[in-house]
Amino acid sequence: MALKANAPDSEGARDKAEKLAQENRHLLQLTQADAIDRAYRIESGTWEDGRWLAVRWIEGELLWRAFRIARGPEGDCPSVRPWLLGIARTWAQRLAAMHAADWAHADVQPTNTLVTNSGSTEVIDYALACGPGQDERIPYRGALTHTTAPEVADAILSTSDDTHVQAGPAADMWGLGASLFWCWTGHRPVAYEDDLDRLGKLHAIAKGRTLRLEDVRPWVFPEFEQLITAC
Repeated sequence: MALKANAPDSEGARDKAEKLAQENRHLLQLTQADAIDRAYRIESGTWEDGRWLAVRWIEGELLWRAFRIARGPEGDCPSVRPWLLGIARTWAQRLAAMHAADWAHADVQPTNTLVTNSGSTEVIDYALACGPGQDERIPYRGALTHTTAPEVADAILSTSDDTHVQAGPAADMWGLGASLFWCWTGHRPVAYEDDLDRLGKLHAIAKGRTLRLEDVRPWVFPEFEQLITAC
């Protein structure tokens, strides 16, 4: 299993404990709705002044690392093409199960996605998920900036820091396409300088001006490119 736990004496310990408690609530609700594998959540509890959450261990590579062969010219081969499409398909299927239950993962990004040896995709980290009937939750203010959807970026920019922004299925699909774009091409889908602050990056994303995929793709793959563009 994978064990998440906060360190009670560390800086920000209270925030991390609240996030662990929130993820546990989300996992219970998602399991009840048959939106995720019932075997994923194992148990949760408290220790001293901290909190812990145990989930099923998933053997796999993070998306960026798994895509390393596809980012070079050697990736243009018959075995890689169906493998890439399989990753996208199974990832979309995981998200679709949540969307059918009126939930959004709300943190779709390369580090929350594992590619297994069979070439399928597993989604992890449900702390920021957005669903129905969430009266008690930490206000959602976006997740990883680089895969934030334009409508979420716009909502964050136009509301106060304590306002909850409800992410929906469309934001998940943007994150899916943005992650595939980034990990395949090596370029983030929206261009901005690394030293630009988060608000500046969100402004760029809110305009929705993505890079042209044909300008940065490592090799031509029309079916995969169409999939990314659709997202």
